[in-house]
Amino acid sequence: MRDEALAAIAAAADLDALREAKVAHTGDRSPLALANREIGALPPHAKADAGKRVGGARGQVNQALKVRQEELEAERDARVLVEEAVDVTLPYDRRPAGARHPLTTLGERIADVFVAMGYEVAEGPEVEAEWFNFDALNIAPDHPARTMQDTFFVEGPADGVESGIAPRAESGVVLRTHTSPVQIRSLLEREPPLYVICPGRVYRTDELDATHTPVFSQVELLAVDEGLTMADLKGTLDHMVRALFGEGLRTRLRPSYFPFTEPSAEMDMVCFACHGESVGNPDRPCRTCGSEGWIELGGCGMVNPRVLTACGVDPDKYSGFAFGFGIERLLMFRHNIEDMRDMVEGDVRFTLPFGMEI
Repeated sequence: MRDEALAAIAAAADLDALREAKVAHTGDRSPLALANREIGALPPHAKADAGKRVGGARGQVNQALKVRQEELEAERDARVLVEEAVDVTLPYDRRPAGARHPLTTLGERIADVFVAMGYEVAEGPEVEAEWFNFDALNIAPDHPARTMQDTFFVEGPADGVESGIAPRAESGVVLRTHTSPVQIRSLLEREPPLYVICPGRVYRTDELDATHTPVFSQVELLAVDEGLTMADLKGTLDHMVRALFGEGLRTRLRPSYFPFTEPSAEMDMVCFACHGESVGNPDRPCRTCGSEGWIELGGCGMVNPRVLTACGVDPDKYSGFAFGFGIERLLMFRHNIEDMRDMVEGDVRFTLPFGMEI
């Protein structure tokens, strides 16, 4: 019985086989266990010898089980180290990290600047009634911007009336050409004083090239309150420029014309790259401003009284100022991006260098 048990234990190739051999040769129904029980039936003079022989056999079997189990466990551990080894030099994550689009990041940063100044973020539909997009902004029906060459028309005036979309009988439906309709909706929905910033996508029939795209992002602000002047506008723009580009930058206003503001101006800022030192200095050319020393950011001005009247605001009591610029153009200035098409083609090689700023 002992020899059979030792042979079965030695033949066990793994821990499962060893457990089966242990049950068969040391369990309650094993031959050695049965022999141990039968010792009590022997004559008294034979019990001592039988107990010694059976006990010795069982001790050898248990010792063989212990040794074989240690050997098989060592083999198992060595095999696991090989089969389940982890190469710590490999990338821990095979899925590459993403990146936010810089237009989104920059738009939110601009909004944060004005929210910190007390402005609210206002939004509106991208498919807009022509009245909100043009008429309420003092843009006449014969204005060139309203032609098919500049505006995406969704429905003509007659179609708009039939569908119940247009608020005026002569108004059609367009893809908004600027975010100014959000300003009009804000004036109609709220009572002055009003301070809002209006970010969003706009649409114009421009060809896609290095400096133009038919779909782009724009940010506009509107402030309507008692006693606002161009000085308030200039101070607001100065603060925005310093917050976005750094301290020590100057701005200037150049006379211009926009139907919805009077007086109107183009706003320029000193080049943040060369600080104007490239002007007349061939030894230090500047790609950002073209060695002109100034960068044009956008249009601004005092809100035309006709716009206030169209929205039911008393122009004798309230005045306001507005400002607007394209985020794509600002992104090109800040990061020396030469081709606007890189922003819309969806190539991750463009967005990855900007990282995952939240």
